[in-house]
Amino acid sequence: MKRTLLFGSVAMIALIVASPSQTADKTKSDQAFDRLTSLKGEWKGEPDGVKTTLIYTLTADGSVLMEQCRPEGGPEMITMFTVDGDHLIATHYCAAKNQPQMVTSAITDAQKPLVFSLARITGLKSPGDWHNTGLTLTLEDTQHLTQVWTYESKSKKGTNTFHFTRTR
Repeated sequence: MKRTLLFGSVAMIALIVASPSQTADKTKSDQAFDRLTSLKGEWKGEPDGVKTTLIYTLTADGSVLMEQCRPEGGPEMITMFTVDGDHLIATHYCAAKNQPQMVTSAITDAQKPLVFSLARITGLKSPGDWHNTGLTLTLEDTQHLTQVWTYESKSKKGTNTFHFTRTR
């Protein structure tokens, strides 16, 4: 009985001691992804006067964060975020019927805004077609999110800034 209690106590202490080291073992990109997953839930905003809902869901056994963008009266779009080595990837399934894949540079500070730049694009019929070229996500606090999307169309570049507030 005493031996069982002793081994049980030792096992419990080992678990407690191991827990902080597992967190410390996370890479900067894993830490940034964990921060990104804090978006889980529902967000609302009115970019360009269009009521828009964002719904964030963690899927694929916690390895992918899915954003559903639902503009009122418009087509839904999806963006999938995941870790790839020392950076994050965002693949956007756009209403323009193309799929830009954007990548961060190597994550060195998991607390900074996430800046994604175009790495490749599928579904683009011609180089001049409208497509997103980048995304910056800034989590101002637990209730406010800003997205800055860059795009290109017919060799002209532009930026759209969207502000969202958590509703759930």
